[in-house]
Amino acid sequence: MEHGDLLVELQRNSTNFAKVVEEIVKMEKKIFPKHESLARSFDEELRKKNSGLLYMMDLHGEVVGYVMYSWPSSLFASISKLAVKESHRRQGHGEALLKAAIEKCSARNVHRISLHVDPLRFPAMGLYQKLGFRVDSLIKSYYSADRDANRMYLDFDSN
Repeated sequence: MEHGDLLVELQRNSTNFAKVVEEIVKMEKKIFPKHESLARSFDEELRKKNSGLLYMMDLHGEVVGYVMYSWPSSLFASISKLAVKESHRRQGHGEALLKAAIEKCSARNVHRISLHVDPLRFPAMGLYQKLGFRVDSLIKSYYSADRDANRMYLDFDSN
């Protein structure tokens, strides 16, 4: 992560809301296959109760990554998206975004955070494991007929 990069929570009433959402939707379209992209339903996702989005901006005000999360109940939360522009990967942005989302969920006293990841996405798997996520199970054909997903979780101490 470069000095001066800024981690921001997306607020619907912020002056740059439309610009940020537009940049994130462009990233969605570029990074994820069409059937995995939330580009078409992004505004709907953001309107859901108990959900949040954190994004990272570089020194030039460009969105370089984001994480979307939700907490459907007081017991658990989920990370639904984590993405970093290809030109900004392997610089700590994903880790910073994920840590911030974990902190947001932890502050809500959830007991578990879960996520799904393609087991062949080795950098993502490594990041999640580094931050304490464990593989719960392999879900066959989760993304498509020939693409599985690992369901992973991070439990918080209940003491």
